Amino acid sequence: MPRDDKRRFALRKRDGQPIKAGRNLPLAVGSGVALGALVLLSIFPFPAGFVLIASIAVLVGLRELNRAFASRDIRLALLPVAVGGVAMQAAAYFGGPAWLVGTLAITVIVALSWRLRGGADGYVRDATATVFAAVYLPVLLGTWLLLLATPDDGRARLIVFIIVTISSDIGGYFAGITAGRHKMAPTISPNKTWEGFAGSVVGCMIAGALTVWLMLDGPVWAGIALGVAVVLAATVGDLIESLVKRDLGIKDMGRFMPGHGGLLDRVDSLLVAGPVAWVVLTLLVPAG
Repeated sequence: MPRDDKRRFALRKRDGQPIKAGRNLPLAVGSGVALGALVLLSIFPFPAGFVLIASIAVLVGLRELNRAFASRDIRLALLPVAVGGVAMQAAAYFGGPAWLVGTLAITVIVALSWRLRGGADGYVRDATATVFAAVYLPVLLGTWLLLLATPDDGRARLIVFIIVTISSDIGGYFAGITAGRHKMAPTISPNKTWEGFAGSVVGCMIAGALTVWLMLDGPVWAGIALGVAVVLAATVGDLIESLVKRDLGIKDMGRFMPGHGGLLDRVDSLLVAGPVAWVVLTLLVPAG
């Protein structure tokens, strides 16, 4: 059997038994709660301390991506992406969106130049993966720092974002186990159902309406809009990471939590939901 087919077969079978694929929602909820606690501890009373937490997450996540890509002989320009990724977190918090974009551009240029040393063989493949790594983790995570850096209520905005995203997992989990029947994306994430998605939508809308109204003094309709936007982004984020793993022929992105996968397996929905939440809150609930 070809090597690639063996990898894919290993995802479906182990010791002759089917492997249940898909998102571990109880663990996802627990991870979200733990993340929320970590955020609270790091942003009170010194919000800039969260830059350090985000930077550590970037380094851990890039290590996972590098190992995952290496399993398919894809070589990342890891050092420049790691340095640039950490710099992006500080740039986002202290400089804002323009500095985040500028730091990304410089990181990509340096990383593509770094890869020149490896010659032409596989350059486009490696360069594409390197740019993906620079955007998927550092930039998306940097939007959390943009939320936190918002004048007057940055702490509240970051907490609102995390609460609403966690609510997607909670609503989806309970709706899925009680009424889940119709598969949403069986070839990508077999455990996802349309009933679970509906529960996620309801959970996010309620959480968005309450948190935006109570914590940001914004209109309820803006909170509902935030909930809808976040649940769509969180669902897409989960599916994207599932598809990346299937393409690479791996079950988990890493071993950050033994037996439960890597850091990226736990924050996939939060990563994609971050920029969406920042855009929606910036447009619908202006600071000050």
